[in-house]
Amino acid sequence: MKAKLKYFIEVKGEYYNCPIELTLSMISGKWKGIILWHLIGNDTLRFNELEKAIPSISQRMLTKELREMEKHGFIYRKVYPQVPPKVEYSLSDLGRSVIPIIKSLSEWGSNYAQNCGKIYIKE
Repeated sequence: MKAKLKYFIEVKGEYYNCPIELTLSMISGKWKGIILWHLIGNDTLRFNELEKAIPSISQRMLTKELREMEKHGFIYRKVYPQVPPKVEYSLSDLGRSVIPIIKSLSEWGSNYAQNCGKIYIKE
């Protein structure tokens, strides 16, 4: 006998089976957590600073992820009217609300790496 769906969540036209699915969809993926991690440690970062901090991300992918995070309300994007263009990114209140989640994930990952692998520090 299949379990019946007791409820679902709808947010901005997207549907989720439970709060965990919703939360993970907002912060999951290869890059969102890394971008959040860098923004947590800084008040604001410019696009090129994020690019340098995450050298393996393409410019196109960074742009895509930042736009998606802005759309979901996790970050603010401030454009300065100058040439060349200057754009800064910072965490919104919603973005800051996930800091404990990101820190917990980081702590768990560090513990797992220490117990089951190796940690390399790049200088």
